[in-house]
Amino acid sequence: MGRMLLEAIQGAGDIRLTGALDRADSDALGSDATAFLGHASGVMVRSDIAAGLAGADVLIDFTRPEGTLAHLQACRTLGVNAVVGTTGLTRDEQMAIAEAAKDVAIVMAPNMSVGVNVTFKLLELAARALGTGYDVEIIEAHHRHKVDAPSGTAIKMGQVIAHAQGRDLADCAVYARQGTTGERDPSSIGFATIRGGDIVGDHTVLFAGTGERIEISHKSGSRVSYAQGSLRAARFLHGRSSGLFDMAGVLQLA
Repeated sequence: MGRMLLEAIQGAGDIRLTGALDRADSDALGSDATAFLGHASGVMVRSDIAAGLAGADVLIDFTRPEGTLAHLQACRTLGVNAVVGTTGLTRDEQMAIAEAAKDVAIVMAPNMSVGVNVTFKLLELAARALGTGYDVEIIEAHHRHKVDAPSGTAIKMGQVIAHAQGRDLADCAVYARQGTTGERDPSSIGFATIRGGDIVGDHTVLFAGTGERIEISHKSGSRVSYAQGSLRAARFLHGRSSGLFDMAGVLQLA
């Protein structure tokens, strides 16, 4: 994802790369951040957060929860806004990010793709119209290296549907089925997870009724859409000093 972001930034006329961060054990430390693109940016890859954020207006963070929280603490100290695409966050970690948003402006979303966020809006509409007589199942597939399941995008889809129907996902989600499960609870929202190969990210929501079914799908062929959506989020934060936002706000879908 980092390389996709760097390539997108290099192609954007209104955004300038000021720093690049990686883990302390990364082989990339000390190298030029855009050398893989065939030209030098003059920005070296660092592990020191404060040094990496020097001169920055916005941090774009796609890491792990513990890394994101450490980065946001530095952002609060330095007055740097943030775009957070990290998934697998616990409720407490999400609350910590909301607390950080009192001091800096943050866009946080489980998926930065414009198409995915339009899909969320379509799911909201479908869930309201299909609230009775339709079973909801969410199927997601990702590459073998993804460490959290279900994906943050799949969970967000479930939250959107549950909210549109006046429910709480925590009360109706079913994440696993095995053995004699009995008849399906019509109020449940089911999840199925697939991991394999180099699948970037596929999500399908199935509304299964009597005599018909409706499927709303989004399939990612590359991470380019995530990078471009992140840049839109960064532009949205320009001139804002605090607050927690999502991609619906960035895209004016709310």
